[in-house]
Amino acid sequence: MSAYTLTKTQFREGIWTGLLVAKEANAAPPEILVTLRDMPVKGVTVAETAQAGRYAVEIPVPREALSDGVQTFLITDANADVVLESFTLMAGEALGEDIRAEVDLLRAELDMLKRAFRRHCLETT
Repeated sequence: MSAYTLTKTQFREGIWTGLLVAKEANAAPPEILVTLRDMPVKGVTVAETAQAGRYAVEIPVPREALSDGVQTFLITDANADVVLESFTLMAGEALGEDIRAEVDLLRAELDMLKRAFRRHCLETT
């Protein structure tokens, strides 16, 4: 069990940001490992905040993660060997069958049908 909890605060401009909070006051300093396809991600920073036991975590998304398909990042507490959090990037042709892409398409078609129906109602009254 990890001595920390990690909460995402934002994901913007290719940088995933989170807040790492110690569960106990005497917790050992954090050692965070981020992996993509079982390879460590470089450039991860863990910085102390003004409050004791709280750390700002920044994970830059590497260029090799920007490709077709689904890429999952695992954020682990290396001391406890426990996954604290994960995030996923999805892009490219592989998503054509994805349910989210289908929902977006259905929404667009529904909007088109609503406009056509409203136009029909105006023309027939």
